[in-house]
Amino acid sequence: MIGRLLGVANVRAVGTVVLVALGGVALGACSSGSSSPSTSGTPATTGRSSTTTTSGSAPTSPSTSTTSGGPARCATTSLTGSLSGRSGAAGTIETTIALKSTSAAPCVLFGYPGLQMLNAGMANLPTFVVRKGNYTFTSMAPTTVTLTNGQTASFNIGYSDVPVGTETTCPTSAFLEVTPPNALDHLVIAAMLAPCGGGTLVVSPVYGATGSSG
Repeated sequence: MIGRLLGVANVRAVGTVVLVALGGVALGACSSGSSSPSTSGTPATTGRSSTTTTSGSAPTSPSTSTTSGGPARCATTSLTGSLSGRSGAAGTIETTIALKSTSAAPCVLFGYPGLQMLNAGMANLPTFVVRKGNYTFTSMAPTTVTLTNGQTASFNIGYSDVPVGTETTCPTSAFLEVTPPNALDHLVIAAMLAPCGGGTLVVSPVYGATGSSG
């Protein structure tokens, strides 16, 4: 009788050990399933391309603003151009081009414009732009011109209409492509220019702020 009781006790003890062991395995399985994910590895990309560009990353990418808190550069789309004056004597022609602001906010211009002569079909003509020459305006230094809506900045163009060397005719434009200072895009105005010397145009920096605010 005692032996049988001892046998039953041993069986129960063994069963308890087995249950404890199985319980440990179950707890281990639950623990591994609830562990936090690893933070190592490469984050997944969204596949969406960035549209941000870095201002000033290349010389051909001018900034659209000046110093922090100051007026922005006048956008080409907020400017209209026109030929506002012309004079000439002894083979020298001087022309004034006006750039009028249509921007609702004040904006600034600084420096020299770019120029390209066009024929009646809007094709490029030989054009060579220089910033030095025997004109009164070539001594002008660039200054910041602030424009409000309706105000106008100007620049001068000078050229010789006397053929040079083997020239028999000089390129004559019907239109002038004007790129405002520090801009990439341009506007086109009607302007008849006939510079000799391979289409040499002497240009001044922009100056003045004339006209009343709109």
